[in-house]
Amino acid sequence: MEYRYMPPAAEFIRQVHDGRTGKLQMLSIREHRFPFLPKVGDWNRFSENTGGTMVEKCCHFFDLMRLITQSEAVRVYCSGAMDVNHLDESYDGRRPDIIDNSYTTVDFANGVRAMLDLSMFADGAENQEEITAVGDKARLDCLIPEGSLVYSPRVGFRQPKAVERSHVAVDETVLKAGSHHGSTYYEHQKFFAAVCGEGPVEVTAQDGLMAVAIGTAAEISAREKRVVEMSELGF
Repeated sequence: MEYRYMPPAAEFIRQVHDGRTGKLQMLSIREHRFPFLPKVGDWNRFSENTGGTMVEKCCHFFDLMRLITQSEAVRVYCSGAMDVNHLDESYDGRRPDIIDNSYTTVDFANGVRAMLDLSMFADGAENQEEITAVGDKARLDCLIPEGSLVYSPRVGFRQPKAVERSHVAVDETVLKAGSHHGSTYYEHQKFFAAVCGEGPVEVTAQDGLMAVAIGTAAEISAREKRVVEMSELGF
């Protein structure tokens, strides 16, 4: 779950949990990125191999939602399809069936509402990930790879804005050592500490299971065009 360990995202999560936005009510995550890359045998072109885009790609973001909201999903609605990428590809006469764009809304047990905006044909976007938390006191944005946090407290109608911008730097050596805006290094550091008994296990099998379960609900929702209750999946 490497997205937890991107330094700007980690600082964003800390500030939300510390109450900087007040009581969290809304969470949105946008990933506008490049298409799926070629892999061995292009195994990632078929949902039967991956569980579908909402599982294989987006489980990371559903994990972030659970971590940030500190709650469990109760229902999921996803509108998505394969509209642009891989349309001209064929494998033994079969056409790929993976979603390349979607909107997913997740209702959490504590009343927080979350949304994922995914486009896999927006590789020209300035920032690949944009995460926004809105509470009853303020809004907080995280922009990656720009590395900026933007804090926007409520000021009242037609009052001067009081926006604060800050930058979370990442060591250049760490950026070059792995992918995902330096998180590859930091997650391995945490994993090594846990294995050596020098730190806690920060991501559990239960975390992975729940992230995949939300992704599975999103896949069902997109294909059957309906709201999916997590209780349908046994959660």
